[in-house]
Amino acid sequence: MPIKITRKIVGYSVVKPEPKDAPASAAAAPAADIVHMHEKVERPEVLVGSTYKIKSPLVEHAMYVTINDIVLNPGTEHELRRPFEVFINSKNMDHFQWIVALTRIMSAVFRKGGDVTFLVDEMKAVFDPRGGYFKAGGVYMPSIVAEIGSVVEEHLKSIGMIVDPGLSDAQRALIAEKRAASDSGGGTSFPAGASLCLKCNTKAMVLMDGCLTCLSCGYSKCG
Repeated sequence: MPIKITRKIVGYSVVKPEPKDAPASAAAAPAADIVHMHEKVERPEVLVGSTYKIKSPLVEHAMYVTINDIVLNPGTEHELRRPFEVFINSKNMDHFQWIVALTRIMSAVFRKGGDVTFLVDEMKAVFDPRGGYFKAGGVYMPSIVAEIGSVVEEHLKSIGMIVDPGLSDAQRALIAEKRAASDSGGGTSFPAGASLCLKCNTKAMVLMDGCLTCLSCGYSKCG
């Protein structure tokens, strides 16, 4: 519809419509600078890491598992520490081939990013056909690979990738009470006749009030 101008034009300006997604774009802009773990992230000159010792009765020499981490977005609120590579060193050369293969595959999975915690369950489920062994503290390990998986789990917990829910105060009080009641006075936390707990793989299952209860993790077959 035409508009009639009855006064002299002394100036003008062009009104542009405000984009509807302006707030979303502004909010997304900082997020675009956040670096996530993926295979194209280049290895820095220096990585931080930890070394864990594994001494299995199945092999003569100890193994040393080193897991190096990369720090993403350092100095910001989005700072993350993620596993980047793993090395296993041992004097025992009998396992050299599978150790090299395992560490290369694990390192490749780490560099892919995403949820790498599945490695823990896969490795801890590996059983040695010759039989497993008990490590210090009475924890059963079905194989050397399973203990390496346990080390990876411990490391991922330390950097926050796996959150350990822990025990409630009531559970801790119950376990302390049962430990005190079951301790035979020999200086050990668990009785000599304790059976293996299927949840935490510790020989700490004792019969209390007619129900098998684990003195290590609090698991009970009676719920």
